Amino acid sequence: MNEKAYKSMSKIGGWNIAMGVVSIVIGLAVGVGMIITGARLLKDKTNITF
Repeated sequence: MNEKAYKSMSKIGGWNIAMGVVSIVIGLAVGVGMIITGARLLKDKTNITF
């Protein structure tokens, strides 16, 4: 019984670490994209005439 729990915990722990890394990578990519888009908007703001 303890061996089965130990194996399950090690698999789940590994998946949690993997999903954490994936979440960090996706979060960084989205953050960089938002910074780039915001910079473009601020730069192009001067070209708008009303």
